[in-house]
Amino acid sequence: MTEKAIFGAGCFWGVEAAFRAVKGVSKVISGYSGGHLKNPTYQDVCTGETGHAEVVQVEYDPSQVDYETLLDVFWDCHNPTTRNRQGPDVGTQYRSAIFFYTPEQEAAAKASKEKLEQSGRWREPIVTEIAPASEFYPAEEYHQRYLEKRGIAGHCHT
Repeated sequence: MTEKAIFGAGCFWGVEAAFRAVKGVSKVISGYSGGHLKNPTYQDVCTGETGHAEVVQVEYDPSQVDYETLLDVFWDCHNPTTRNRQGPDVGTQYRSAIFFYTPEQEAAAKASKEKLEQSGRWREPIVTEIAPASEFYPAEEYHQRYLEKRGIAGHCHT
């Protein structure tokens, strides 16, 4: 039995690679969520006018990896203090976001964010959006496993 989670941490290529490396994760799909346009394309999302973020939908086996571990991967692979920006990528589509499916995921995400804020790891405030999961739209096929297809080692923005 698997569960799903959605994370936005900037450009989805490196984020997808980070989650694919986690034992217990069975599937990672790059896509779009959090916006108002139905069936957005990459070109639509790049305008910054659809409200969508570039995200990954993670399918995982909770008997092998817990949601808290996935949250750790999320926090480690980007800078959650930069609003609408990760590395050279700028725009609302690159915002830091956790879209939760269950009240348990919401509580865990909020607790994890609070713990990170209190840790002192970041000098600036954490701006990560935590919101209910809305419709998830898979990105175009050429975005799936993008780095892997090109023989590029996955990396994160931080």
